[in-house]
Amino acid sequence: MVAILDERLWFPDPLRARGDGMVAIGGDLSVDRLVLAYSSGIFPWTVNPITWWSPDPRGVFELENFHVSRSLQYELKRGRMEVTFDQAFEAVIRGCADAPRDSDSTWITEEFIRAYIRLHQAGHAHSVEAWMNGELVGGLYGVAVGGLFAGESMFHRTSNASKVCVARLVERLKERGFVLFDTQMVTSATVQLGAVEVRRSEYLKRLRAAMAVAAARFNVDIEKSG
Repeated sequence: MVAILDERLWFPDPLRARGDGMVAIGGDLSVDRLVLAYSSGIFPWTVNPITWWSPDPRGVFELENFHVSRSLQYELKRGRMEVTFDQAFEAVIRGCADAPRDSDSTWITEEFIRAYIRLHQAGHAHSVEAWMNGELVGGLYGVAVGGLFAGESMFHRTSNASKVCVARLVERLKERGFVLFDTQMVTSATVQLGAVEVRRSEYLKRLRAAMAVAAARFNVDIEKSG
């Protein structure tokens, strides 16, 4: 059953989602609503109209069992990329929007971009950037609430750049005490890094535990990828 949202700040129980995972339609992309959505195991996917989803199964990275292939290990050791956090959020989300896709359209519309920039300014949306010779060559962005980091999208302009960003993000999440790394759905790109599927009920159970965790904030600093 899909709920119709208005100006009131609420979401239905995601366990009551439609078979395809849609939970609700309508509402807005305000900071408060987005934070409530992620805290509830729900995320937006489209605008005009805004739709809200909680798929079953759900994709996650297991932080303690993150898969680093030999090629990625080699790339990390090479140190040819510089990795930063929260240094170029808008450039990253626009890079994700512009990345080539199977279809001609992207769900990262200008309205989404503006909403997540506001979420970034509020301290909940974060980016990871990969640089070579001062040029942005890859990145990813996502949302942090409590002990949850919800990965949204990533892009690369040189080989392995987005994978390096994910690997460095996993290190950062473990250092900061995060306990749940959500990927929403498993894709061909994330499965190479070890993303797995869990039932929605299991995900929501883990999410409740993550919401009780006061993970340390993302601070702004720079690390070499080697």
